[in-house]
Amino acid sequence: MKKFAKKIAFFLAIGLLLGEIIARMFFLTSSIPTRKIDEFGIQRYIPNQEGYSKGGSHKWYINEKGWPGKLPESYDKLVTVIGDSFIENFMNPEECHQMNYLKKALPEFNYTEASRSGVSFIEALEISKQLDSLNPRVQLIYINETDFTESIQQIRRLSDITQIDLGKKEIVYGKMKAPGVKKILYSWKFIFYLYRRFQGSLTLPKPKETAETPKKPISDYFDHFGDLIDYGKQNYNLDKIVVVLRPDTDEEFSSFLKSQDLNVIQLDDSADDDWSFEYDHHWTCYGHEQAARQVAEYLKKL
Repeated sequence: MKKFAKKIAFFLAIGLLLGEIIARMFFLTSSIPTRKIDEFGIQRYIPNQEGYSKGGSHKWYINEKGWPGKLPESYDKLVTVIGDSFIENFMNPEECHQMNYLKKALPEFNYTEASRSGVSFIEALEISKQLDSLNPRVQLIYINETDFTESIQQIRRLSDITQIDLGKKEIVYGKMKAPGVKKILYSWKFIFYLYRRFQGSLTLPKPKETAETPKKPISDYFDHFGDLIDYGKQNYNLDKIVVVLRPDTDEEFSSFLKSQDLNVIQLDDSADDDWSFEYDHHWTCYGHEQAARQVAEYLKKL
């Protein structure tokens, strides 16, 4: 029995080793950069990392500030680009970032991005406060309505996302979930591939919504959103902030934000809705280019 167990362990070890070699050679998974929580409570990436996308078609870079992409040569006439995974944009080559398309459209400005998967609207405001020291002309925050609902604890508590407790008027900073386990998982490419490959079957199915528990209309949250915006007006420089709403944003939510005297750009893909990947809702290079063109038209008027 011991000999049999040793043989099983031996072949398992060989299989894992070969799997790891194959996973690395053929880039079966994307590299995932390591995060940290900075002195302001913001989750950002550890500086000066780089890695490959799935398939190895291109590399991503984390700059010395802990954000994806390259830093500008100058901070004069600066426009900041803040957002979640849409702006982080690891799925596209470096040249397809929003700031690069904006630079082509309006070269008289300089641009820098501050982005990370899971950034909520309130965390984007916190990031904008840190970037105020660079004296930007404009701070662009790319969101949709989900980034608002995820910002508010009274709607739903999310421990790994930065939120605001509207009752206490306090920011509750997100915590990283199992950072040690994730570091091992991301480093072990073959195991990470198996995890992603069979993740759906390992997760318990969520209960389906029934007629008795319908999804709430977005207007039910407008009182909370109004309180969040009031907090923003008191604690952040909203005059410099422009909210860029993705094309899939709820129209009623978009109208509400405009009624609150915020600077709003509503992106529109109705003329050509082929902005996203077939297998994913994130924008392709083409989608980023079209978004940047619309934002540039707004910036020209400032």
